[in-house]
Amino acid sequence: MVAIAASISSCSSSPTSHSIDSEAPAPANTTTPQISSPSPTQNPPAATSKATTRKMTNVTLYTSDLQCQELIPQKISVPAEEPVTGAVGKILEERDTSDFNLSGYRVNVENGVATIDLRLSPQSKRQLVSLSSCEQFALFGSLRKTLTSNPQWDIKEVRFTEQGKEVIL
Repeated sequence: MVAIAASISSCSSSPTSHSIDSEAPAPANTTTPQISSPSPTQNPPAATSKATTRKMTNVTLYTSDLQCQELIPQKISVPAEEPVTGAVGKILEERDTSDFNLSGYRVNVENGVATIDLRLSPQSKRQLVSLSSCEQFALFGSLRKTLTSNPQWDIKEVRFTEQGKEVIL
């Protein structure tokens, strides 16, 4: 249920902002999901979940293998209203660790260019530039491959920023 809640967002237009750490303050129109291990078998009862009334769409998500050698495709369901934001949220959930914590992100797609603005949590012990080459491949490679490989989004390029400043790795 938490994984579904993580990908649900308001019906506002791009750029979309999401908070992924319940300790960070979030604007009223921002979803504040908890980070947890996604479980495809956890489905909330239909009578108690608003998520079951949302239309979902299937997309291909790319995640790194354990050796950080290749990106492995997998089909997932994300809200049809904002599939790009949903896919980014799924990848970021997997990258949150005890010493590297994101508090939120924004996704903006314009003229075939997606910009993902990452927000580090103040409690994060590590910064983006301190990630190992394997961690960078898993995070940035997964995001880039996922966004450029789903033809329905027509994304040709992916840029990364941290609070509006370009991320240089």
